[in-house]
Amino acid sequence: MKSTKILSMAVAGLMLMAMSSCRKDLCYNHFRTAAVSLSWEQEWERDYGMAHAANWDEALHGLTYDDMRPELPELVTLVTYSDEASPRETFLPVEGDDVGVDGLSGTSFLLYNNDTEYIVLADMASLAEARATSTSRSRSTIEYLTQIHPGVRSTNPPDVLYASFVEEVPFIDLHESRHLPVTMQPLVYTYIIRYEFEYGIHHVAIARGALGGMAESVYLRSGATSAESSIILFDCDVKSYGCEAHVRSFGIPAFPDEYYGRAATSRADEPYTLNLELRLTNGKTVEFNYDIADQILAQPRGGVIRVSGIRIEDEENLFNSGFDVEVDDWGEHEDIDLPVGVF
Repeated sequence: MKSTKILSMAVAGLMLMAMSSCRKDLCYNHFRTAAVSLSWEQEWERDYGMAHAANWDEALHGLTYDDMRPELPELVTLVTYSDEASPRETFLPVEGDDVGVDGLSGTSFLLYNNDTEYIVLADMASLAEARATSTSRSRSTIEYLTQIHPGVRSTNPPDVLYASFVEEVPFIDLHESRHLPVTMQPLVYTYIIRYEFEYGIHHVAIARGALGGMAESVYLRSGATSAESSIILFDCDVKSYGCEAHVRSFGIPAFPDEYYGRAATSRADEPYTLNLELRLTNGKTVEFNYDIADQILAQPRGGVIRVSGIRIEDEENLFNSGFDVEVDDWGEHEDIDLPVGVF
């Protein structure tokens, strides 16, 4: 009888330990997890017939095609949208990480890099309307461009921006982790802008430019640009052949991106204008403006823009003003931060 009682107590103890172990396991494993792994498309331009990658002239540009590729960002924001809850943010490293999933209906993921300085996000509570735009930047000397592009905002070039969208996260059961590969695609592209001089580059002290007619914003979900245009303001480097700038842009307005599964179109009716403003060594300012619609429409998402035949005659720089020419002498030139869109 005594041995039976001891045996019963032992069995009860084992059962208690087993139950405790199960509860502990459940405590640590009751989450649904998407194991998000990120890969990156480090493209600086999209090929719509120019074949820059195949025909790259390293001697002309002084760098390889691959030198232009954007670097990987520092951190990624993943926003979870569902039919039954408010959007929720999770922060991931660039290689990805495990993300808890609630098992709610209509769950989608929107991902973008968040290490930007000149990007403003708006309408993030609405998946269809979530978009990125650039901060405003003013310059009092772009009167010609404001006449060609009336009522549009002048901006900084946007930062490098990647994004991706998972329309429907697969159902993940309790205690389950499912691998979810995601490709991050660029939403900002680069134009190499070359102002090629025929004569007089030795008269140029500093230079800056503007690119009118480019998209003001891009939708994070689709990769399509907004219909609104902007004037992008930028600084130039003075080279032996002329002036050069690497200018980031969302591309042309109202452009469905075929790389996001939508057919590409062009807007031939829109003006596209390139400006060059020079401060000569004598302090005088000289300005040039170009219609570059043909070049932009052939390269709606990054590429190479070239204008040539620029001349600064010796007579334009005869009299030295006697002061050092500096960027501060160019007048109004300031960055204005816009309110950040919130959930």
